[in-house]
Amino acid sequence: MAHAETLPEGGFIDLPEGRIHAVIRGQGPDLVMIHGANGNARDFSFDLMDRVAGEFRVVAFDRPGFGFSDDFGGPASPIDQADILRAAADALGVSQPIILGHSYGGAVALAWALRAPSDVTGLTLLAPVTHPWPGELGLWYRISASALGQRVILPLVARLAPRSSVERTLGGVFDPDPVPEGYLDHLGFGLTLRSSQLQLNAIQVDRLEGFVEAMSPGYPALKMPIEVLHGTADKTVGLQYHSERLAREVASTNLTVLDDVGHMPHHAHPELAADLIRETARRAGVLD
Repeated sequence: MAHAETLPEGGFIDLPEGRIHAVIRGQGPDLVMIHGANGNARDFSFDLMDRVAGEFRVVAFDRPGFGFSDDFGGPASPIDQADILRAAADALGVSQPIILGHSYGGAVALAWALRAPSDVTGLTLLAPVTHPWPGELGLWYRISASALGQRVILPLVARLAPRSSVERTLGGVFDPDPVPEGYLDHLGFGLTLRSSQLQLNAIQVDRLEGFVEAMSPGYPALKMPIEVLHGTADKTVGLQYHSERLAREVASTNLTVLDDVGHMPHHAHPELAADLIRETARRAGVLD
Protein backbone atom coordinates (compact mmCIF):
# COMPACT_ATOMS: atom_id res chain seq x y z
CA MET A 1 0.00 0.00 0.00
CA ALA A 2 2.78 2.46 0.90
CA HIS A 3 4.48 1.92 -2.44
CA ALA A 4 1.21 2.36 -4.29
CA GLU A 5 0.57 5.69 -2.61
CA THR A 6 4.06 7.09 -3.27
CA LEU A 7 5.78 6.25 -6.54
CA PRO A 8 9.55 6.02 -7.08
CA GLU A 9 11.09 9.20 -8.44
CA GLY A 10 14.20 7.49 -9.72
CA GLY A 11 15.51 4.19 -11.03
CA PHE A 12 16.89 0.96 -9.64
CA ILE A 13 20.40 -0.47 -9.50
CA ASP A 14 20.51 -4.26 -9.50
CA LEU A 15 23.10 -5.73 -7.14
CA PRO A 16 23.61 -9.42 -6.33
CA GLU A 17 21.78 -9.07 -2.99
CA GLY A 18 18.94 -6.78 -4.14
CA ARG A 19 18.01 -3.44 -5.67
CA ILE A 20 18.92 0.08 -4.58
CA HIS A 21 16.69 2.98 -5.56
CA ALA A 22 18.36 6.24 -6.60
CA VAL A 23 17.05 9.62 -7.70
CA ILE A 24 19.47 11.22 -10.18
CA ARG A 25 19.42 14.82 -11.39
CA GLY A 26 21.81 17.20 -13.10
CA GLN A 27 25.24 17.02 -14.67
CA GLY A 28 28.76 17.69 -13.44
CA PRO A 29 30.98 16.31 -10.67
CA ASP A 30 29.31 13.51 -8.75
CA LEU A 31 27.47 14.34 -5.53
CA VAL A 32 25.95 11.51 -3.49
CA MET A 33 23.25 12.26 -0.88
CA ILE A 34 22.47 9.92 2.03
CA HIS A 35 19.35 10.49 4.13
CA GLY A 36 18.85 10.13 7.86
CA ALA A 37 16.87 7.84 10.16
CA ASN A 38 13.48 6.62 8.92
CA GLY A 39 13.75 8.84 5.84
CA ASN A 40 14.35 8.38 2.16
CA ALA A 41 15.80 10.20 -0.84
CA ARG A 42 12.70 12.36 -1.09
CA ASP A 43 14.01 14.40 1.83
CA PHE A 44 16.53 15.79 -0.66
CA SER A 45 14.35 15.89 -3.78
CA PHE A 46 11.92 18.15 -1.90
CA ASP A 47 14.31 21.08 -2.31
CA LEU A 48 18.08 20.64 -1.97
CA MET A 49 18.77 18.51 -5.04
CA ASP A 50 17.40 21.07 -7.48
CA ARG A 51 19.51 23.84 -5.94
CA VAL A 52 22.74 22.11 -6.98
CA ALA A 53 21.70 20.01 -9.99
CA GLY A 54 22.96 22.75 -12.31
CA GLU A 55 26.51 22.16 -11.05
CA PHE A 56 26.62 18.47 -10.06
CA ARG A 57 25.26 15.11 -11.04
CA VAL A 58 23.29 14.48 -7.87
CA VAL A 59 22.57 10.89 -6.81
CA ALA A 60 20.26 10.59 -3.81
CA PHE A 61 20.04 7.01 -2.55
CA ASP A 62 17.39 5.28 -0.49
CA ARG A 63 19.48 3.46 2.11
CA PRO A 64 18.99 -0.34 2.18
CA GLY A 65 15.55 -1.12 3.61
CA PHE A 66 14.29 2.47 3.29
CA GLY A 67 12.18 4.14 0.65
CA PHE A 68 12.13 1.84 -2.36
CA SER A 69 15.43 0.04 -1.77
CA ASP A 70 15.47 -3.65 -0.85
CA ASP A 71 16.53 -4.41 2.71
CA PHE A 72 19.68 -6.48 1.92
CA GLY A 73 19.11 -8.46 5.09
CA GLY A 74 18.70 -5.34 7.23
CA PRO A 75 22.26 -4.02 7.69
CA ALA A 76 22.62 -2.34 11.09
CA SER A 77 26.17 -1.06 10.58
CA PRO A 78 26.86 2.24 8.80
CA ILE A 79 29.90 0.53 7.27
CA ASP A 80 27.78 -2.26 5.78
CA GLN A 81 25.35 0.31 4.39
CA ALA A 82 28.21 2.36 2.95
CA ASP A 83 29.59 -0.72 1.22
CA ILE A 84 26.22 -1.43 -0.40
CA LEU A 85 25.80 2.16 -1.55
CA ARG A 86 29.38 2.23 -2.85
CA ALA A 87 28.57 -0.80 -4.99
CA ALA A 88 25.44 0.94 -6.30
CA ALA A 89 27.45 4.09 -7.02
CA ASP A 90 30.07 2.07 -8.89
CA ALA A 91 27.31 0.55 -11.03
CA LEU A 92 26.19 4.07 -11.94
CA GLY A 93 29.72 5.10 -12.88
CA VAL A 94 30.00 7.50 -9.96
CA SER A 95 33.57 8.75 -9.72
CA GLN A 96 35.31 10.59 -6.86
CA PRO A 97 32.05 11.84 -5.35
CA ILE A 98 31.38 14.47 -2.78
CA ILE A 99 29.24 12.67 -0.24
CA LEU A 100 26.54 14.50 1.68
CA GLY A 101 25.01 12.86 4.73
CA HIS A 102 22.26 14.06 7.03
CA SER A 103 21.97 12.83 10.63
CA TYR A 104 22.30 9.01 10.55
CA GLY A 105 23.36 9.43 6.93
CA GLY A 106 26.32 11.44 8.21
CA ALA A 107 27.60 8.31 9.94
CA VAL A 108 27.17 6.37 6.68
CA ALA A 109 29.02 9.11 4.77
CA LEU A 110 31.89 8.97 7.28
CA ALA A 111 31.95 5.17 7.01
CA TRP A 112 32.21 5.49 3.22
CA ALA A 113 35.14 7.91 3.62
CA LEU A 114 36.88 5.60 6.09
CA ARG A 115 36.48 2.61 3.78
CA ALA A 116 37.60 4.36 0.59
CA PRO A 117 39.33 7.65 1.48
CA SER A 118 41.15 7.96 -1.84
CA ASP A 119 37.88 7.65 -3.75
CA VAL A 120 36.03 10.45 -1.91
CA THR A 121 36.50 14.05 -3.00
CA GLY A 122 34.94 15.56 0.10
CA LEU A 123 32.15 15.39 2.68
CA THR A 124 29.28 17.74 3.41
CA LEU A 125 27.61 16.74 6.67
CA LEU A 126 24.29 18.08 7.94
CA ALA A 127 23.63 17.61 11.68
CA PRO A 128 25.63 14.36 11.51
CA VAL A 129 25.93 11.58 14.05
CA THR A 130 29.68 11.14 14.50
CA HIS A 131 30.58 10.06 18.04
CA PRO A 132 29.22 8.32 21.15
CA TRP A 133 26.99 10.52 23.27
CA PRO A 134 26.27 10.68 27.00
CA GLY A 135 23.16 9.11 28.46
CA GLU A 136 20.77 6.65 26.87
CA LEU A 137 18.41 6.81 23.95
CA GLY A 138 14.83 7.77 24.74
CA LEU A 139 12.41 5.17 26.06
CA TRP A 140 10.70 4.84 22.68
CA TYR A 141 13.86 3.66 20.94
CA ARG A 142 14.69 1.20 23.71
CA ILE A 143 11.21 -0.29 23.55
CA SER A 144 10.98 -0.34 19.75
CA ALA A 145 14.30 -2.19 19.44
CA SER A 146 13.20 -4.84 21.94
CA ALA A 147 11.60 -8.15 20.94
CA LEU A 148 8.20 -6.84 22.06
CA GLY A 149 8.64 -3.66 20.08
CA GLN A 150 9.79 -5.45 16.95
CA ARG A 151 7.11 -8.14 16.97
CA VAL A 152 4.09 -6.34 18.42
CA ILE A 153 4.36 -2.60 18.96
CA LEU A 154 5.87 -1.44 15.66
CA PRO A 155 3.53 -3.53 13.49
CA LEU A 156 0.62 -1.99 15.42
CA VAL A 157 2.04 1.50 14.93
CA ALA A 158 2.42 0.82 11.22
CA ARG A 159 -1.25 -0.13 10.94
CA LEU A 160 -2.89 2.26 13.37
CA ALA A 161 -0.83 5.47 13.77
CA PRO A 162 -2.87 8.49 12.64
CA ARG A 163 -1.40 11.16 10.40
CA SER A 164 -1.57 13.63 13.31
CA SER A 165 0.86 11.46 15.28
CA VAL A 166 3.37 11.43 12.43
CA GLU A 167 2.98 15.19 12.03
CA ARG A 168 3.73 15.72 15.74
CA THR A 169 6.82 13.53 15.55
CA LEU A 170 8.02 15.36 12.44
CA GLY A 171 7.38 18.70 14.10
CA GLY A 172 9.61 17.67 16.99
CA VAL A 173 12.44 16.80 14.60
CA PHE A 174 12.21 20.18 12.85
CA ASP A 175 11.59 22.22 16.02
CA PRO A 176 12.05 25.17 16.43
CA ASP A 177 11.87 25.46 12.64
CA PRO A 178 8.56 24.90 10.86
CA VAL A 179 7.92 21.82 8.76
CA PRO A 180 7.76 23.06 5.15
CA GLU A 181 4.32 22.93 3.60
CA GLY A 182 3.84 19.73 1.64
CA TYR A 183 6.94 18.04 3.09
CA LEU A 184 5.23 15.02 4.64
CA ASP A 185 3.22 14.30 1.52
CA HIS A 186 6.37 14.55 -0.58
CA LEU A 187 8.35 12.31 1.77
CA GLY A 188 5.56 9.74 1.66
CA PHE A 189 3.28 9.29 4.68
CA GLY A 190 2.85 5.59 3.94
CA LEU A 191 6.56 5.01 3.34
CA THR A 192 7.44 6.35 6.78
CA LEU A 193 5.00 3.96 8.44
CA ARG A 194 5.96 0.66 6.80
CA SER A 195 6.45 -1.91 9.54
CA SER A 196 9.66 -3.26 7.98
CA GLN A 197 11.19 0.22 7.81
CA LEU A 198 10.18 1.09 11.37
CA GLN A 199 11.69 -2.17 12.63
CA LEU A 200 14.97 -1.72 10.77
CA ASN A 201 15.22 1.92 11.80
CA ALA A 202 14.76 1.03 15.47
CA ILE A 203 17.53 -1.58 15.33
CA GLN A 204 19.90 0.77 13.49
CA VAL A 205 19.39 3.66 15.89
CA ASP A 206 19.65 1.39 18.93
CA ARG A 207 23.02 0.05 17.78
CA LEU A 208 24.44 3.21 16.26
CA GLU A 209 26.41 4.42 19.28
CA GLY A 210 28.57 1.32 19.34
CA PHE A 211 29.32 1.64 15.65
CA VAL A 212 30.37 5.30 15.78
CA GLU A 213 32.47 4.56 18.85
CA ALA A 214 34.37 2.02 16.77
CA MET A 215 34.60 4.34 13.77
CA SER A 216 35.63 7.57 15.49
CA PRO A 217 39.31 6.74 16.16
CA GLY A 218 39.80 6.68 12.39
CA TYR A 219 38.44 10.17 11.74
CA PRO A 220 41.68 12.12 12.34
CA ALA A 221 43.27 10.34 9.37
CA LEU A 222 40.67 11.79 6.98
CA LYS A 223 42.30 14.43 4.79
CA MET A 224 39.52 15.35 2.33
CA PRO A 225 37.67 18.67 2.81
CA ILE A 226 34.75 18.33 5.21
CA GLU A 227 32.05 20.97 5.60
CA VAL A 228 29.59 20.57 8.49
CA LEU A 229 26.32 22.42 9.15
CA HIS A 230 24.65 22.07 12.54
CA GLY A 231 22.08 24.02 14.56
CA THR A 232 22.38 24.96 18.21
CA ALA A 233 18.74 24.01 18.88
CA ASP A 234 19.10 20.46 17.54
CA LYS A 235 17.52 18.19 20.15
CA THR A 236 18.00 15.02 18.10
CA VAL A 237 21.76 15.10 17.50
CA GLY A 238 23.58 17.32 19.96
CA LEU A 239 25.99 19.79 18.36
CA GLN A 240 28.52 19.55 21.21
CA TYR A 241 28.76 15.75 21.12
CA HIS A 242 29.06 15.33 17.39
CA SER A 243 29.94 18.16 15.00
CA GLU A 244 31.98 20.18 17.49
CA ARG A 245 33.98 17.10 18.41
CA LEU A 246 34.54 16.20 14.75
CA ALA A 247 35.78 19.73 14.09
CA ARG A 248 38.26 19.44 16.96
CA GLU A 249 39.58 16.07 15.86
CA VAL A 250 39.77 16.42 12.07
CA ALA A 251 41.90 19.27 10.76
CA SER A 252 40.15 19.40 7.38
CA THR A 253 36.73 20.09 8.96
CA ASN A 254 35.02 23.48 8.74
CA LEU A 255 32.00 23.77 11.04
CA THR A 256 29.19 26.26 10.40
CA VAL A 257 26.91 26.69 13.41
CA LEU A 258 23.38 28.04 13.04
CA ASP A 259 21.84 29.71 16.08
CA ASP A 260 18.34 28.54 17.04
CA VAL A 261 18.10 25.99 14.21
CA GLY A 262 16.92 22.43 14.76
CA HIS A 263 17.78 19.06 13.26
CA MET A 264 16.89 19.87 9.63
CA PRO A 265 19.28 22.69 8.68
CA HIS A 266 19.01 21.92 4.94
CA HIS A 267 15.32 22.79 5.12
CA ALA A 268 15.69 25.73 7.49
CA HIS A 269 18.51 27.22 5.37
CA PRO A 270 18.58 25.29 2.09
CA GLU A 271 20.68 27.77 0.13
CA LEU A 272 23.33 27.78 2.84
CA ALA A 273 23.42 23.98 2.67
CA ALA A 274 23.84 24.26 -1.11
CA ASP A 275 26.64 26.79 -0.63
CA LEU A 276 28.48 24.40 1.68
CA ILE A 277 28.29 21.69 -0.97
CA ARG A 278 29.83 24.15 -3.42
CA GLU A 279 32.47 25.11 -0.84
CA THR A 280 33.39 21.45 -0.37
CA ALA A 281 33.83 21.19 -4.14
CA ARG A 282 35.87 24.40 -4.33
CA ARG A 283 38.17 23.27 -1.54
CA ALA A 284 38.65 19.98 -3.38
CA GLY A 285 39.40 21.78 -6.65
CA VAL A 286 36.43 20.43 -8.63
CA LEU A 287 34.57 23.77 -8.85
CA ASP A 288 35.98 27.23 -9.52
